[in-house]
Amino acid sequence: MEAIRTLRSAPLSAWFGIVVICGYIFVALFAPLIAPFGEHEIVGEQYMLWDSTYLLGTDNLGRDMLSRILYGARNTIGIALAATVITFIIGVAFGLMAATLGGIADQILSRIVDVMMAIPLFIAALLLLTIVGTSVFNMIAVIAILEATRVYRLSRAVAKDVVVLDFFESARLRGEKLPYLLVSEILPNITAPLAAEFGLRFCFVFLLIAALSFLGLGIQPPTADWGSMVRENSSLITFGDITPLLPAAAIGLLTVAVNFVVDWMLFRASGLQE
Repeated sequence: MEAIRTLRSAPLSAWFGIVVICGYIFVALFAPLIAPFGEHEIVGEQYMLWDSTYLLGTDNLGRDMLSRILYGARNTIGIALAATVITFIIGVAFGLMAATLGGIADQILSRIVDVMMAIPLFIAALLLLTIVGTSVFNMIAVIAILEATRVYRLSRAVAKDVVVLDFFESARLRGEKLPYLLVSEILPNITAPLAAEFGLRFCFVFLLIAALSFLGLGIQPPTADWGSMVRENSSLITFGDITPLLPAAAIGLLTVAVNFVVDWMLFRASGLQE
């Protein structure tokens, strides 16, 4: 009931974001049932125009664009979500440990993070992927490690405010172990900012994967991916065909929707509505 009351109080922008996100999740889960053709299936000639058979035409190899966009939702969103989850596991774990342990452990972890954050994220990702290769596993690992530095800074900052409170000191004096302190005492009290950060970080990871794919270092062909689809069909723009802009529009719409929901979550967590 509490969840229903919360959703009823959501503004129109948040509802728009929720509906769009649910739509993307539905497409990602049921793409094989929705798509009229297979992900890699060549069904016609190159760059065929929109018609009743190929609703969005065909791409540079004669594959159905609509089917590729639907499968691209599963691949792009799924990989971005996996990278974001791993990012948070790494960043939150080390951030909470740094805030709880303090002293030399905090200093060492924070200085390592400072060095990593001194290198621009996109340049570091390009460099590392060029060295280790462009497999999906390598891409997720590289993005998770680089993005975890941002999550570390936030989780450490909010945890620092918790470790000085009386209930945390009481738990520490009772002799509670580090895992208990992290999971039971700190984490429940910082879920609101972490949840909002998860949404924002997903957007950054999602856009980073699309940018890497556009440059040829992200999700590799023949796997359908919105970033690579823009690159593969970009020549159509010179002929006034908006087909290459459709994957870009799918990227932009999801990013806007997630940001709407995150803004609402931050507004609720701040208590300003009261």
